[in-house]
Amino acid sequence: MRCSGSSPPDARHSIGERTFRRTRNGAIVRAAKRPPLQHPSSYERWVERRSDKLRHDGRPEWQRVGAEGTVPRVGVLVHVYYQELVGEILERIAELPVPFDLIVTNASGLPLSLEPTEAGGHLRGLRVLDVPNRGRDILPMISVVNAGLLEPYDLVFKVHTKKSEWRESHESLGGTGEEWRNAFLDELAGDVDRMRDILSAFAEDPSIGLITAENCLVGPEHWGGDQQLTAELLRRLELDLAPSELLFASGSIYWVRGFLLNGLRALDLSSEDFDDEQGQVDGTTAHAIERAVGILCEEAGFSLREVQDLNDAAERESWRRYDPASPMEPEARVYPFYLPQFHTFPENNAWWGEGFTEWNNVAAAKPVFPGHRQPNLPSDLGYYDLRDPSVRPRQYELAKKSGLEGFMYYYYWFAGKRLMDLPVEELVASDDDHPFCLMWANENWTRTWDGSETNVLIAQDYDRVPAEQFIDDIRHLICDERYMRIDGRPLIAVYRISHIPDFERVIEHWRRRAEEFGLPGIELITVDVGSGFAGIDGDVREAGLDGTLEFPPHNRRWVGADHARLRLAPGFAGGIFRYDGMVAEAEEALLGGIEGYRYPGVLVNFDNTARRQGNPTFWLGSNPYTFRRWLRTAVTALQDRPAGHRVVFINAWNEWAEGAVLEPTQRFGRTYLQAVRSAVVCP
Repeated sequence: MRCSGSSPPDARHSIGERTFRRTRNGAIVRAAKRPPLQHPSSYERWVERRSDKLRHDGRPEWQRVGAEGTVPRVGVLVHVYYQELVGEILERIAELPVPFDLIVTNASGLPLSLEPTEAGGHLRGLRVLDVPNRGRDILPMISVVNAGLLEPYDLVFKVHTKKSEWRESHESLGGTGEEWRNAFLDELAGDVDRMRDILSAFAEDPSIGLITAENCLVGPEHWGGDQQLTAELLRRLELDLAPSELLFASGSIYWVRGFLLNGLRALDLSSEDFDDEQGQVDGTTAHAIERAVGILCEEAGFSLREVQDLNDAAERESWRRYDPASPMEPEARVYPFYLPQFHTFPENNAWWGEGFTEWNNVAAAKPVFPGHRQPNLPSDLGYYDLRDPSVRPRQYELAKKSGLEGFMYYYYWFAGKRLMDLPVEELVASDDDHPFCLMWANENWTRTWDGSETNVLIAQDYDRVPAEQFIDDIRHLICDERYMRIDGRPLIAVYRISHIPDFERVIEHWRRRAEEFGLPGIELITVDVGSGFAGIDGDVREAGLDGTLEFPPHNRRWVGADHARLRLAPGFAGGIFRYDGMVAEAEEALLGGIEGYRYPGVLVNFDNTARRQGNPTFWLGSNPYTFRRWLRTAVTALQDRPAGHRVVFINAWNEWAEGAVLEPTQRFGRTYLQAVRSAVVCP
């Protein structure tokens, strides 16, 4: 079998200002110049559409239907245009050795009736969804993703009723459409042993993201007319395309990690992005997404493989990890930072006006360039009020499903006065099994939200109430059985420990008091804010601490971004940096070996436009795929530590006014939470 891409020789493709022609030797040459193409998926057209529509156009009526009980870890997504080919696909997937759900999109224009027994005894849930014949198998897949139907699955087998009759007229591609289709089915779902091989490969090697048939991974020689279209799509994620690095699964039939498909929700695609069907064999949004899947697979830190590269696993048992009865545990203890400023309290009413919460800033933000992700608005949880007792359990449910262990609450204590402690106090007063820990945010609270010495609303005053008293104030919290511990010691973080006068003596006092409380001590860490922010350089254990908590963007490389194509708003005076530049430096440090006293930190994003509209600081290029790679690198870097010491922190769970948000958003849905699960929970 030969998989040579989807473009026949001599095909012409209209992209940008020129027509490109593919020659028989595979080269792409420029032909006559023509007017700019206003393709429906172009970045500019997308920006125009989303200006008044922040939500995607998923199919809310497509609610998941399946058997009662445990949800399978494997999903099969079948797209049907040729109904006569459905039977051979069902015959193959009936060999799956673990429970699975089957989702079928039907674009044949005719009713499609399937009997669950046709798909074998391991089928648990079946759904047939009628869709328009548009966007080939890709738009139906995007619609299923946007509706959240693939969210439960760690692995997905994506297949469609493929004919590709045009192949017969192009000898250079080798083989007929029927031969191509049969090779896909034989190699990816030939029999139970083959599927055990594939499941075992995913189970044993977390770096594998996608597996396709032999000779079907192809590279930049198969851009065809899709290079600029792909670049336009990736620009939605603020990613730059590197044309020479293309690797993708030609034919669009493969096994894939669920996150890689679910993450496509972040592209904010809708039916408006797709071409009308005119029999095209290249140069459409569907073809561009086919290539983007390969690019995003590698961006997320995964590799693409072909079946011939897999080891024979017929006699091994690792495939059983995809049975829902098999335990799957997080490989690290991951705690995002939690901001409790989503309820009213007297001080904020006095400083900012009656009824103020963080949402006031969030909703008022305006974009500073076309396509800017502002305002960044919530989806699933809405504009919640933390006085509502139903909010915290819903947050923990989302966190737990994503592999997060608990939250690190920012704790605001100013000379004995506590602010915004309602959420954590209500947690401790409840019976909920919600792990937590604290970071004392011991900086001034200022009108400019930067902890400076000017425009101070409430200051840290260590003379009026000494810092030694802090440990007594939090005694009931750190002694709670749900409090996060390292070898039995509650972990306490202090944001800027060097701000505390004579902090070494204060630390000694805290340790004595903890022992008097009946604790085996405390695990005391400080934030690595860098020397420019009054941090402690070097080994913090020499200053009496136990460790350092990384808190990007603090003390990470800040790589300036090119402003040229952004079309910034007049008067913009902020700073713009590259997220990928920060990630590259952070990964280099992690892969080089991280000191045992350091706890790595990963940044979701940072964009404080909501707080500083005219003079914000933000990072371009943050997206769920790059974030997933960074988080996975952090988790992997800790695997030589004892399990209880593998702790990673994330900035943040709900820093909405700073853009550091894992919670579901209108722009990204749950894709960041899915990225966490993909990075942390491996079979």
